Amino acid sequence: MLRTEDLWVSVGDRQVLKGVNFSMKYGEINVLFGPNGAGKTSFMMTLMGFPRYRVEQGKIFYKGEDITAYDIYERARLGLGVSFQRPPTVKGVTLKKMIEIINTNGADSAGVDAKIEKLNLGGHLERGLNDGFSGGEMKRSELLQLMIQRPDLVLIDEPESGVDIENIALVGEAINTLLGKDKVKDQTRGALIITHTGYILDFVNADKGYIVFDGNLLCRGNPRDILSEIKKHGYRRCAECR
Repeated sequence: MLRTEDLWVSVGDRQVLKGVNFSMKYGEINVLFGPNGAGKTSFMMTLMGFPRYRVEQGKIFYKGEDITAYDIYERARLGLGVSFQRPPTVKGVTLKKMIEIINTNGADSAGVDAKIEKLNLGGHLERGLNDGFSGGEMKRSELLQLMIQRPDLVLIDEPESGVDIENIALVGEAINTLLGKDKVKDQTRGALIITHTGYILDFVNADKGYIVFDGNLLCRGNPRDILSEIKKHGYRRCAECR
């Protein structure tokens, strides 16, 4: 579904990714761990095509197609979607209006209303996008938009960030619904999730985990095993392994 080859990326004069080789199959959920500034978000933003992340070398393939030079909107139309760690506030554009804009699949109003109710966002429809939203409300708003967009591969940056325990369960349930993991018949949608705390793994059954360290992708394995090692030893073992 997704593959990168020898991906070197810079932001300004700083090298943020250093020869990253990565691949994931259709329907997989992959998790990225790593300390702050390691390159996790840089990898995700590069995959989505944000222009400040300059690809100096290497390739990105999505569904077998080279998308390295594609703009963000082209990648979105191919089925890539993103949930930001800190989504921007957009005053003057209501959540309701944003839903109308991205509903290109023509989802019926009853289906949309059910998603809004599921994520407890009915009272936010007439408010500016993320304007005064709490951390949990922002995450739910992001996931609502993705549920309507229905991307085949979703990039989720720290779904637990700023979210209380009660909302993490709701966010986890929404991710499973978004990916069709609550339905055995739908195994085509995939996700790449960045997590610091690992709390999301209590609600989302991830297939593979990786550690991002100093712009490199290390230590592929079972996500829970990796998280257990991180809790015991921190990330200092990564430097020793390298």
